Amino acid sequence: MARKTYRIEGMHCASCAVNIEKSVRKLKGVRNAKVNFAANKLYVEAGSDVSDSSIAEAVSRVGDYRALSEDAPERKGEEAGTAGNRRVVFIVQGLDNPHCAMVVEKAIRSVNGVKKLSLNINSHKADVLYSGPEEMKEMIRKAIERAGYKVMGEESESLTQEDAEIREMREAKRRMLGAWVFSLPVAVLMFAEMFAGVRVPFINWLFILAAAPVLFHFGRRTYVSGLKSARYLAFNMDFLIALGTLVAFITGFMRLFLPMENYAAIAAMIMSFHLTGRYVEAKARGRASQEIRKLLELGAKSAVVVRKGKEMEISVSEVRPGDVMVVKPGEKIPTDGTVVKGESSVDESMVTGESLPVEKRKGDAVIGATVNQDGILYVKATRVGKDTFLANIIRLVEEAQGSSVPIQEFADRVTAYFVPVVMIISLATLVLWLSFPETMKSLASFFSFLPWINPDIGTVALALFASIAVLVIACPCALGLATPTALMVSSGMGARNGILIRRGEAIQTMKDVRIIVFDKTGTITRGKPEVREIFAKGSEKRVMEVAAGLEKLSEHPLSKAVVNKAREMGLTGVVNVKGFRILRGRGVEGKAGTKRIVIGNEALMKERGIPLAGFEEKIKDFEERGFTAIVVSENRKVIGVIGIADAVKEDSAQAIKELNRSGYRTVMVTGDNERTAKAIAREVGIREVIANVLPEDKVRKVRELQEEGKVAFVGDGINDAPALKQADVGIAIGTGTDIAIEAGDIVLAKGSLRGVVQAINLSKAAFRKIRQNLFWAFAYNIAAIPLAVMGVLHPVIAEIAMASSSITVVANANLLRRVKI
Repeated sequence: MARKTYRIEGMHCASCAVNIEKSVRKLKGVRNAKVNFAANKLYVEAGSDVSDSSIAEAVSRVGDYRALSEDAPERKGEEAGTAGNRRVVFIVQGLDNPHCAMVVEKAIRSVNGVKKLSLNINSHKADVLYSGPEEMKEMIRKAIERAGYKVMGEESESLTQEDAEIREMREAKRRMLGAWVFSLPVAVLMFAEMFAGVRVPFINWLFILAAAPVLFHFGRRTYVSGLKSARYLAFNMDFLIALGTLVAFITGFMRLFLPMENYAAIAAMIMSFHLTGRYVEAKARGRASQEIRKLLELGAKSAVVVRKGKEMEISVSEVRPGDVMVVKPGEKIPTDGTVVKGESSVDESMVTGESLPVEKRKGDAVIGATVNQDGILYVKATRVGKDTFLANIIRLVEEAQGSSVPIQEFADRVTAYFVPVVMIISLATLVLWLSFPETMKSLASFFSFLPWINPDIGTVALALFASIAVLVIACPCALGLATPTALMVSSGMGARNGILIRRGEAIQTMKDVRIIVFDKTGTITRGKPEVREIFAKGSEKRVMEVAAGLEKLSEHPLSKAVVNKAREMGLTGVVNVKGFRILRGRGVEGKAGTKRIVIGNEALMKERGIPLAGFEEKIKDFEERGFTAIVVSENRKVIGVIGIADAVKEDSAQAIKELNRSGYRTVMVTGDNERTAKAIAREVGIREVIANVLPEDKVRKVRELQEEGKVAFVGDGINDAPALKQADVGIAIGTGTDIAIEAGDIVLAKGSLRGVVQAINLSKAAFRKIRQNLFWAFAYNIAAIPLAVMGVLHPVIAEIAMASSSITVVANANLLRRVKI
């Protein structure tokens, strides 16, 4: 099963999202379809036989919606850089149905050199990847025109999401302003009549003529979407607005023949407020999704590469694995790679959140989009396009924005039945007012202080007034936006701080977590042995010089720790060693000049009969503190002991202290011996230690702890992946293995345990916003619909309230940005 992503245009409410999901899921070969209303995205899991055009047709079938595949830009990143390949996007007039697409596809594929082709019947675009000279573009154009279709123009790039949002907002603004040009004058006349009793000649016709362009020109999309949804019995919010305004408009003609009120002006105002709400909501949703755009903007646009001995500047999309890129001070590193020449410090803050620059030299890995600081680096590209670190971060953020939270499931179920229920309530309201007019009037009389409450109006007019108000007051949009908008903002905030929320449900679960379990190596510690202390009867430098002379010939991690420390101390360790031997599990030995050197553990010294007098206490002290004691001897005489340990990360102790203070139970699970484990636990403040745990037993330990409460597991290695999956919330260290990262619900990109505290704070803040949004969305509908049934709410006021509810939910989600994590 392949996972495909589509951008949906024309979607206006949560009911739209539900209807699109239902329509796509009915397609043969589709396993699942999920719409993220706030992000305007459709995520489809389907077999390879399900085409983009069939998805697009299923989407457009239930409303005035367009599904635009997001795979084309990704293919460009993968393939446009292949030697000799070019890409062109034609806009083809008449490419608007599957049959036309088949004809155009056949015509384009008749041109030799066409590698890949993507047709979109909604945007009328033919996206062609071809191999050959630039002139082939004209051959493809002529092939399309020979098939009977006109090429209207050409695009060099596919429309980005930001372009689509800008276009949507511009169009929404045009419709809104146009509607108000006609609505404002009649609104003034309507309120003048309502409050001052001013009557204008031919006012009925003025109301009808002014309302017509507002409803049927500027509000046309609302009617088309509503009618399409009705055609397939997949009613949406647009249907309610369309039905309410149409009935109100018809009363204008009825007034000409019957003694009743003319609500045509009210219809115009309802549509105007509806279009205003759509515009403001589109702007607010644009702000909610800006975090993903900020991540996209981080990437470099061009790269300087060395080809055939010459430096040349190319688009970053044309960089291929193996290319050597030249990165000057102040420039962004174009893509992930390895330094092959040069030294510099690199600012990785925009990717990992780490403020201090990181030193890079030959052999070090660098991340695309990070900034080179002070030296020239020659970087060999290792990962390009969708495989880069930044692309993976963006993918993880989009996955999070497309995921769901359990609390939202109830809201989704309500949304699925919302519009049909509202239609039934509206019809019931009409029947109640016509059947029991006096009872309904007496209920409305409690609100007689409102200027539009007029019991002298005819029963039919009052019945229509109330039923129209019910249609336009009901709003499933706020319910549908409650969770996605909060997820969009929180996942974007997290990404900027090196916290990637992969699964939305982790946000809800995290609030109930009381036990946090840590792996040791690579999680609390660096996962890299370091010399922590040197004990010598004479000179420490002498001890390190002798030790490094032999240890540099070994590849053991402890040997590398000794050599690195000697280098930091300015010692070369250059000694002519003869007879070097590695003694497995004990140490090394060899001859330096006339001196016999033996370096290793206490057992090796005893085996060689080397006395440890004066050093036993220090060896014991090192071991109690969790250090590995390396004894250095020269000519059967001990000259010093080196204490080596896996160094604790700088902020581990502070992070665990904050967790302890917040009431969390902190536990360390490790395969190390109990003495070493307890020493590390004491150093960082962890209260419980479970040592000598085999990798396969970590899952069992997590399961046992889950019997006492919700558990979060923090780990980084391959052996942590099962435990990360078993835990209620898995937090993977991003500097670890890909397997661990894939198993995590939350990924910490910079590998700092401070990120655990931040992730918890962010999750709590996001879930708080989700609960607030859902409360207000439900409270609004529960309070507003009964008032509308009683005839208390003026339809115009009802529409203002409906639009405001969606805007309030989105604005509240955006307030998350103010939270300090």
